[in-house]
Amino acid sequence: MAQPHTPQGCCGRDDPCGSSAAVAAAVREPEGPGEVVWRIQAMDCATEANEIRHALAGVSGIAELRLQPGNRTLTIRAEPKALAEAEAVLRRLGYPPVPLDSRRPEGHGAQAVPWSRLAAALLLASAAEVLQLLLPPSLLREASEIILALGAIGLAGLPVYGKGLRALCQGRLNINALMAVAVSGAFLIGHWPEAGMVMALYALAEALEVRAAERARTAISRLMELAPEQASVEQAPGQWQRLGVEAVAPGQRVRVEPSERIPLDGVVAAGSSAVNQAPVTGESLPVEKGAGDPVFAGTVNTHGSLVITVTATAAGSTLARIIHAVEEAQASRAPIQRFVDRFAARYTPAVFVLALAVALLSPPLLGLTPLDAVYRALVLLVIACPCALVIATPVTLVSGLTAAARRGIVIKGGLHLEQARRLRILAFDKTGTLTTGRPSLEAFEVIDGHVPRERLRQWAASLAARSDHPISRAIATSLGGERLPVEGLEVQGGRGVAGVIAGHPLRLANHRWIRESGPDPAGLEQAVRAHQQRGRSVSLLADDRGVLALIAVADQPRPTAALAVHRLRQRGITPLILSGDNATTAGVIARRLGIEQVRSELLPEQKLEAIAELQRLAPTGMVGDGINDAPALAGAELGVAMGAAGSDTAMEAADVVVMDDDPLRLVDLIDLSRRTWWVLWQNIALALGIKGAFLLLTLVGTATMWQAVFADMGTSLLVIANGLRLLRPLPAVRPH
Repeated sequence: MAQPHTPQGCCGRDDPCGSSAAVAAAVREPEGPGEVVWRIQAMDCATEANEIRHALAGVSGIAELRLQPGNRTLTIRAEPKALAEAEAVLRRLGYPPVPLDSRRPEGHGAQAVPWSRLAAALLLASAAEVLQLLLPPSLLREASEIILALGAIGLAGLPVYGKGLRALCQGRLNINALMAVAVSGAFLIGHWPEAGMVMALYALAEALEVRAAERARTAISRLMELAPEQASVEQAPGQWQRLGVEAVAPGQRVRVEPSERIPLDGVVAAGSSAVNQAPVTGESLPVEKGAGDPVFAGTVNTHGSLVITVTATAAGSTLARIIHAVEEAQASRAPIQRFVDRFAARYTPAVFVLALAVALLSPPLLGLTPLDAVYRALVLLVIACPCALVIATPVTLVSGLTAAARRGIVIKGGLHLEQARRLRILAFDKTGTLTTGRPSLEAFEVIDGHVPRERLRQWAASLAARSDHPISRAIATSLGGERLPVEGLEVQGGRGVAGVIAGHPLRLANHRWIRESGPDPAGLEQAVRAHQQRGRSVSLLADDRGVLALIAVADQPRPTAALAVHRLRQRGITPLILSGDNATTAGVIARRLGIEQVRSELLPEQKLEAIAELQRLAPTGMVGDGINDAPALAGAELGVAMGAAGSDTAMEAADVVVMDDDPLRLVDLIDLSRRTWWVLWQNIALALGIKGAFLLLTLVGTATMWQAVFADMGTSLLVIANGLRLLRPLPAVRPH
């Protein structure tokens, strides 16, 4: 079944919870009336972000909601009444919003950690523990313990206490409420040193957790640092001036010296060099660039001087589009993440009820004193914090998405990262996907000699230049010459191009479209078949009277295509070809690559029908690069577009974009998806397993409250560290 391609939050709204901080700008420019950007300075973690999201889900009239815990911002697009209600809800929750002017970014909102205060709190709590251990019971010792514990709580835990009391007053059971109850209870039953130590340790561990999670949230933002802030821009012939990249418009020329980073997307106008494109495409080796070759912002010019004609603004560069796509991907919530959030929402109240039962029932059933029973209940409350469970999924998914982007694989959501591991069939378009997409002219044969050969070549080149299909581009490039105006242009996907040139209705079409118009001239069928048997694609130039010329081009498989097919089979995925080309040509490529199933001469709608049929058998992905692949890419369970040579339409329709067009990246995608899924379940198992073990230790009376804090926050740090392992390189799948 086709999947939606708009990242959705838990309530069906766009929801960039966990998206990267400090990417492009801290907050986005409001998109229209009714949209506000707020700083939520009190939002410290994923659990609190979920609390805000669920609270605002009950506000009617919100059209779009985007939460970014990484930079503590909330963007809401809604009617004025809904905005006012949302602000009131946030203030009731204890998360007062501060309006931001996105035109003057104010940083990403990270609070400076008060390490000196935390250190002082730990010293005071430790002093209280030492007094309890070394001095005999006395009124002076108890008074000293109380003063030291209160000092530790005041230095480390007042914000937590305030949030917790507010949550309790509103009947919300979050981590702050649990800590407020636990510390207050410990203080009331006479465990003063432990109350101070628990609050100090909790504040310290929370600060460490935020810093560790920040690494996962901001990993992708390092890409933005790759693009230089200034460029040498040509003001007049031979005159260059350094300007900010935001002031450079498409069409202007910039100069890039050796070892400099390319500031903007463009096309080489003069010079030649090798360019290291690894930050954008993931290619390990520099790529030779000369006049007419495209280059990307953020890539490195290695040795030659280049003059580049800019083709996109800084905000519209390929690098900026990658970062934006990964930001949106980090915003999306995969099914497993929504499941964990729902589980955590029920888990905390359940443990609260269990703690209450322990406090009330332990004395009559287990013979505990009331104070011991209350103490065990308080330990349960501390260990019940769902932070590790809640943070396990977003950290893992964000790390997986970032790891993919570093390899030149842009995944548009956690949902799609999760879906890749489920694929069992992968359908490929042929031209530009399994082949280089740069076919060369092999033959130009005149069929009807009533028009001069040179005029036929000019007509064919003029029609071909109006299409972005790789075969058409090859014909236009190979034939060259002056382009003639084409009137009444008609481009039919999977068929060809039609138009009127100097009063002559013409078509540059495949053989199927020509056959639909009437019988072939004598010998045409044999001529077409002869070229197709050699693996060539045939286009026919025709007018109202019939076929005028035959044009044959040949495309070659990508160097890594055969290895990619082999690796996919090793992973239990069946590759096949869905091509608009003729059966003979598609069959030649399939045999060279070791692909057994081929469906050829398919129109775009027929490719979509084939995908629907295949998905009834098993989860199916589609890989393509052209406009004619867009319906199938959108309809597949997972659509993958080849980005370097692909059309914008295909890239928009796809769920995943491979920036360097290397089929082996598909193997990386599958491996990364499976690895992410495995790490994700490791994290969930770690979080639940450690908490379950401590719950049992608490019930039998061997766990202390400060140990519970260590276990809870230690688990959070452990799942973060485990999720960040995804940023390490994948095992190599490259040919040796």
